[in-house]
Amino acid sequence: MYSEDDLETAIEAGIVDRATVERLRDFFARSQRTMLVDEEHFRLITGFNDIFVSIASILLLVALGWLGQAIPLGPATNTPHPLAGLLVAAVAWRLAVIFTARRRMALPSILLLFAFVGGIFIAVAATGFAVVGSTNLAAVGSTSVALILAVAALAAAAGAYGHWRRFHVPITVAAGAAALVGVALSLLATMPVARKHLALAAFIGGLCVFALAMRWDMTDPKRETRRADIAFWLHLLAAPLIIHPVFAMMGLFNGGVGLAGAAMVVILYVVLGLIALLIDRRALMVSALAYVLYALSMLLQEFGALSLSVALTALVLGSALLLLSAYWTSVRVSILSALPPSLSKRLPAATGHGAIAVHG
Repeated sequence: MYSEDDLETAIEAGIVDRATVERLRDFFARSQRTMLVDEEHFRLITGFNDIFVSIASILLLVALGWLGQAIPLGPATNTPHPLAGLLVAAVAWRLAVIFTARRRMALPSILLLFAFVGGIFIAVAATGFAVVGSTNLAAVGSTSVALILAVAALAAAAGAYGHWRRFHVPITVAAGAAALVGVALSLLATMPVARKHLALAAFIGGLCVFALAMRWDMTDPKRETRRADIAFWLHLLAAPLIIHPVFAMMGLFNGGVGLAGAAMVVILYVVLGLIALLIDRRALMVSALAYVLYALSMLLQEFGALSLSVALTALVLGSALLLLSAYWTSVRVSILSALPPSLSKRLPAATGHGAIAVHG
């Protein structure tokens, strides 16, 4: 199987011209009787070798982190060892040269990115705790901990930028955005007055990530290039950053969920679903699904359905989402046709590459 990104690479290399690729897309769109722009493609696994390499990489990186943690460095502490993070980051970069830059393997590339960025974060954070000289995180103080985490998150963001410049893995932009949101939240946590507003700050950060995702999305409305993959991961990050703070500010995680709270959860998820339909991004709904399952299952528990609360919630939501998936294109056509042309033309088209709607 060849992804849209592979086709774009072939065009750039002069192996095939764009007109031929467009005809190929039209052919598959018509034969599958669905729209390529609505399929929200992204490559995760190209073969079992992806899984094989991923497992081997995880084993190697975990072993290196374990060995790095075991190397003596002053008095024993309960904090991560700087060398553990450095070893993981360095080896993850070297492996990415082989499996990302040369072999273009999707799943290993994602795992190696997380290992690299996470290794940098751990190395810098562990160095900060070592500089403070405490053997106990509780003794460092919340302000100092937040400041150390802010510096570590900034270093992780810089690492993500360097990784993007070298390897161009689509999820890297989302990883960098998450690190920058972490920097902002950590800096706010250093100020006692601002700590009680962290949920609001996370919500604003989610809106910023969503705006960044839309910026990438609107540069590729047909979902044909790497930019669409970048937007996909950003949307996947934006949804929990937006939904979780809203639910937290509503107090849904502090105890039982009343009828009014459950109604608000459903309304918020319906609004999120409408936005997902407008911008043609199912990722928004998926990444917020866990919160809705939690809230509705808690509501059912309050009404006495303790043993079946999760099952009943999953049954209702699963059925609704499957029904929506089956008629996704038809619903999008109806919604977009009701919008002003000045707005609808800026959104992904509900009919793309000469395709026709999915059968009901």
